[in-house]
Amino acid sequence: MSAAKEIVLIDWIRERQRVAIGFSGGVDSSYLAAVAVESVGAANTLAIIGRSESLAGSEEDHAVAVAHELGVPVFEVSTGELADPRYAANPTNRCYFCKTVLWHTLLPLARARGFETLVDGTNADDLHDYRPGGLAAQEHGVASPLALVGLTKAEIRDRSRERGWGWWNRPSSPCLASRLPYGMSVTPERLRQVDHAESALRALGVTGNLRVRHHGELARVEIDRELLPQWISGTSLAAIVAAVSSAGFSRVEIDPRGFRSGGLNVLAHVAGHEHNERGATVSGH
Repeated sequence: MSAAKEIVLIDWIRERQRVAIGFSGGVDSSYLAAVAVESVGAANTLAIIGRSESLAGSEEDHAVAVAHELGVPVFEVSTGELADPRYAANPTNRCYFCKTVLWHTLLPLARARGFETLVDGTNADDLHDYRPGGLAAQEHGVASPLALVGLTKAEIRDRSRERGWGWWNRPSSPCLASRLPYGMSVTPERLRQVDHAESALRALGVTGNLRVRHHGELARVEIDRELLPQWISGTSLAAIVAAVSSAGFSRVEIDPRGFRSGGLNVLAHVAGHEHNERGATVSGH
């Protein structure tokens, strides 16, 4: 089934002849770039990377590395969404304002380089999630061919693995602002805290999905449920607490329910230790 969808995707790209991709280096946009290169060639494919304080530095560097691995020409540009007070206020539709700034910046750059078609890596699964940024893409005429042909995240991973790409199972890593509860203003300092904490945990050896949710002085750590047993006791817990505390958090908790996609929406009203109705947490102080 996914092979048939990929054929439709290839036809879609060939019909447009040249495509510029809003490129994050995630599995979806990387797969899309790989197929584009195979379909119309590297000269007719462009990866535009928006650099921002809202993105982890390691993710931006990874995006550049993947683009070079694929042989895709890269253009990098600063997006500066933090300058938009609507975004910085962190409302529930924050992503709409972020993507509005992104596409408003990327679209003229693509056109100036002869690319009339600008695409993103939205997949079919994304259409069933709360993603206000999708509206901004529609308003700017940005196409989502993966979603259009019905390719799901699992299918995209499968097709990427079959090609031998090492990033086929790379965990998703949305913007750092997604770790802040709605209503908590997005500031460079808070974003750096989250980036520092998550980088420290990766250096410690935490693998799989990872989120450090920012609740002021409190950091709530989400890792994959199956990995919890090795991290929630003894020296491992102490190491996690020390790593996250190094980012400036005075309290650290590991969520015993593990990583949950869209956890920001679930935890939007969590503050301090008001977790009784949601279950106990594992704490380190």
